[in-house]
Amino acid sequence: MFEFDQYLGFISFLTILTIGFWLMIFLLTFVIPYWLIGALREYLKYGRNRQNLEENTK
Repeated sequence: MFEFDQYLGFISFLTILTIGFWLMIFLLTFVIPYWLIGALREYLKYGRNRQNLEENTK
């Protein structure tokens, strides 16, 4: 059977593993898509503004 030190080590390992699993789920389903969509929107907005500025300066 486990000794108390081994039990604490096993519980801490499971805790760290679980935290890492849920962090990866959170990052892959919310943070990364939010970042990519925001970057795409900024890129498109910058492209439209650049076209308008080039048309107005000519």
